[in-house]
Amino acid sequence: MSDRDSTLSQAADAIEEASNHKVLDVLARLGFAVMAMLHVIIGAIAVAVAFGQPGEAEPTGAIEQLAANPWGPAVMWACVAACGGLSLWQASEATLRMRGRPRKERVSKLISSGFLAIAYGSVGLSFAGFALGLRGDSSESTRDFSASLMANPLGLWVLVALGLTIIGIGIYFVFKGARRGFKEELFYFDGTRRGRLIDTLGVTGHIAKGFALNLTGLLFVIAAAKHRPEESTGLDGSLKALRDHPFGPSLLVAIGAGFIAYGIFALIRSRFGRM
Repeated sequence: MSDRDSTLSQAADAIEEASNHKVLDVLARLGFAVMAMLHVIIGAIAVAVAFGQPGEAEPTGAIEQLAANPWGPAVMWACVAACGGLSLWQASEATLRMRGRPRKERVSKLISSGFLAIAYGSVGLSFAGFALGLRGDSSESTRDFSASLMANPLGLWVLVALGLTIIGIGIYFVFKGARRGFKEELFYFDGTRRGRLIDTLGVTGHIAKGFALNLTGLLFVIAAAKHRPEESTGLDGSLKALRDHPFGPSLLVAIGAGFIAYGIFALIRSRFGRM
C-alpha cells in the first residue's frame, strides 16, 4: 500500500470513528423519533380528512401542526438538528461502515441508506423552511414540479420513472411488513407479549404506508399518461382522491390508523432499535 493509500485509509478510519460518536447516535435516535411523530400526526390528519375536516395529510402538513405553538421556532430548529443527525448517520451507513464488505452488499446499502439520507435531509430542510417562515403548499409544489418536468422532452418519462419508483418503494414496505422484515431493526422485545404487540404495529404500519405510497406513485403515472400534471398531488392529494370513492372514507381511516401504528412502532424503534 502506498503512502497516499495509507493516508486515505487513516482518514477514513478517523471519519468512521467520528461517525460512531455518542452525539451522532443520540441525534440519529432523536431523528427517528421526529419521523415517528410526523407519521402519527399524518395519520391523525388522514383520519380527520376522512370525516370532512381540513388538513394536509403529508409531512408539510404535520410540520405545520408542530410549528403552530409558542415554542414553534425552537421545536423546528431542534427537529432540523435531529433530522440532520439522522441523515449523516444514514450517509455513514451507506459509505464508511460498509468498507471491507462484499461489493454487492456495498452497492445495495449505498442505494438504500443513501436514499434515506437524502429523504431525511429533505425533511430537515422542510423544518428549516418553517423555522424561517417559508411555508409552502406541498401539493402545489408537486404539481409545479410535474408541470416543469412535462415541459421538457424527456420529462414525461422521468415522471413515469418517478411514479414507478415510488410504487416500488410502496411494494417494498408492504412486503417488509407482511414478512416482518423490520424485526432485524427491532428485536429487543422478542419472545414477550409486548414484542407481539410491537410486531402487530410494525406489520400494520408498514403495509398501510406501502399502500399510501402506491397510491401516490400511481397518481404520478396517471398524470404522465394523461399529460395532466395537476393530477400529481403527492401523498395528501392521493389520500383526498381516495376519499371521493364509495369506500374511500373507511379506507382513509384504515390508512390513517396504519400511519399512527407505524409512528408508534418507529418511536419504539428510535429508543430500542439497532443502530
